[in-house]
Amino acid sequence: QVQLVESGGGLVQAGGSLRLSCAPSGRTIGTFTMGWFRQAPGKEREFVSAISWSAGSTSYADSVKGRFTISRDGAKNTVYLRMNTLKPEDTGVYYCAATARIYGSREREYDHWGQGTQVTVSS
Repeated sequence: QVQLVESGGGLVQAGGSLRLSCAPSGRTIGTFTMGWFRQAPGKEREFVSAISWSAGSTSYADSVKGRFTISRDGAKNTVYLRMNTLKPEDTGVYYCAATARIYGSREREYDHWGQGTQVTVSS
């Protein structure tokens, strides 16, 4: 079982930036495809971004393209989500997830999940 720990959430004004981090406990991110999902109050959890194990492929939800950047640092065993130009609609709990699949953008494709970190964007 891979335990994922997210950090970096917080309260920020619209237009601001945050960087989320995700690191596994007791395991390397190694060959996992890593993803970020988010869940706004009263809404279903949705895909935000994913990065392949080699970092050669990345994907983003249309709503965050051009504003968010996903990356991974094998040496630090950490995945990041850089969020710029934040909007109030980006508010939610952000979850890090890992899968052994080559790629995944659906919840059911991910096997391991973190507890989530809250991101609140004020207008």
